[in-house]
Amino acid sequence: MDEFLRACQSAVLDNEAKVLAGQMGVPHVSLLQRANPDNDAHHLTIEHLFGILLHTHDMRPLMVLANEFGFDLVAKTAPAPKALTTSLISLGKEVADLTIAVHVALDDSHVSPLEKAAIRKELGHVRQSLDVMEASVKVA
Repeated sequence: MDEFLRACQSAVLDNEAKVLAGQMGVPHVSLLQRANPDNDAHHLTIEHLFGILLHTHDMRPLMVLANEFGFDLVAKTAPAPKALTTSLISLGKEVADLTIAVHVALDDSHVSPLEKAAIRKELGHVRQSLDVMEASVKVA
């Protein structure tokens, strides 16, 4: 917990605390007091943490928190958009591949671990194609 609180304090101190406080709509001194893990009288709220993350884009507090629970925080990279027809064709192909993988797995009324892995792989491809489609719609 201490490492998380120190990461929150570092995010405030390393990102122009006075400007950050203004963006968050809280007094500068109050933000510094709340972010100080050695100050027992004041604590950051979840709203304060959200404001810090939103305005600084400093993800150290989230990284520490994720690590405390055995996870890694990895930034998601947005896919490059394509022409809508191209992304639709790719999505259709991936859905067809998924459909085929499911039909093959169900042929013998038993889904083996290898078939489950193939279905999961095709699901990943469908998700990627959906992400590309979404990016394509945004720029269309």
